Amino acid sequence: MRRSVTGTTAPAARAWRVVLEKIEADLLDGRLRPGDRLPPERELSATLGVGRSSVREALRVLEVMGLIRTGTGSGPTSGAIIIATPQGGMSALLRLQVAAQGFPFDDVVATRLVLESAVVDALAADPERSTGAARDIVDAMDADDLTTPEFLALDAQLHLALAEASGNVVIAAMMAGLRTAIESYVQAGAAGLADWQSAAARLRREHHAILDAVDAGDGARARTLVHDHIAGYYEAAGLAPSAAGIHLPTNP
Repeated sequence: MRRSVTGTTAPAARAWRVVLEKIEADLLDGRLRPGDRLPPERELSATLGVGRSSVREALRVLEVMGLIRTGTGSGPTSGAIIIATPQGGMSALLRLQVAAQGFPFDDVVATRLVLESAVVDALAADPERSTGAARDIVDAMDADDLTTPEFLALDAQLHLALAEASGNVVIAAMMAGLRTAIESYVQAGAAGLADWQSAAARLRREHHAILDAVDAGDGARARTLVHDHIAGYYEAAGLAPSAAGIHLPTNP
């Protein structure tokens, strides 16, 4: 048994959580900020009353979550440094949960519908919006010699570019995670389409129409188009039969 920072004892198997709780508290209180270096393992171990193996386990968890970067040796890049890369951690979490069926696939699709509808609605309402990056990707997707994997990779970039253009970093991180989590399903769905060329042509038209609605400031039309675009692909590919039946709330 080991004693935590609160003075209570906890099983050694849970000791690494004490480290996480301490770092979380320091972040919330402003004692730690992005760019700060965590205390050395030995200091954390002595301060928190946990073994150094528990400290190392906690640091591995934080690194996978995208909260810290670790470096060996000495100098400015050594040790554990607080960073802010939520996309990496969220992608790993969502990918594993989808693979383990912790997140039902239909729920993932429904979440995409909600998030991407919010994205295009926000962009359409923003007079200072910038859809240049998304337009460049759509133009690249118009090439006739793209392979299916190349087309789908650009498709993923397009949807992420729109999320990033919205300026909402939480939505952008969630979108990156969701796209990574279901990438294999999207690839398998494309392989199952009877006529990929016709499907790709339809997707191209839909992409242009979505961006045209956003640039015209027509949020209602953009929401409808992006919903039908996403749900229609999954339904046609036989991935999520219920997706087309999901109805999103409309703005008053």
